[in-house]
Amino acid sequence: MENWFDVSYQSVIAISLSAIGIYAAVILFTRIAGKRSFSKMSSFDFAMTVAVGSILASTILNSSVSLLEGVVGLAGVYLLQIGAAFLRRYSFFQRLIDNTPLLLMDGPQILEQNLKKARVTKGDLRAKLREANVINLSQVRAVVFETTGDISVLHSSNTGEEIEDWLLKDVAH
Repeated sequence: MENWFDVSYQSVIAISLSAIGIYAAVILFTRIAGKRSFSKMSSFDFAMTVAVGSILASTILNSSVSLLEGVVGLAGVYLLQIGAAFLRRYSFFQRLIDNTPLLLMDGPQILEQNLKKARVTKGDLRAKLREANVINLSQVRAVVFETTGDISVLHSSNTGEEIEDWLLKDVAH
């Protein structure tokens, strides 16, 4: 327990310099690779965010990982992200790494089977409908469980208004 508060000036300086260096590398690589590096559009994007966080922590706090090793690790993860972004242009690869949005409500009708597939409870669904200011199920045009895990509510008080097909193009029914 006595080691918890034991710190040397050398370790404070080393941690500070590692933090500055690895932080600068993250900014540089993110500028090169683009903002998608930290989006949550797919499971691959989420894995990227977790990997970067882990590399940052390891490089800053673990004295056995040098700053250069951390930067090389970061570069590798960013190159994977750039490669995946390029390969996403091919539908086979996109289907392999991206989740598919799933329709939870088709108009006012709740799709029970899809709720089970997405592991979304009716309570979760009601909460999202309330967040979207839906006061009557007849206002709902569609509810989509997005690839990010978010739930989108498409609604209108105009009962004759239909959703453009383009908006639901890639959504699984």
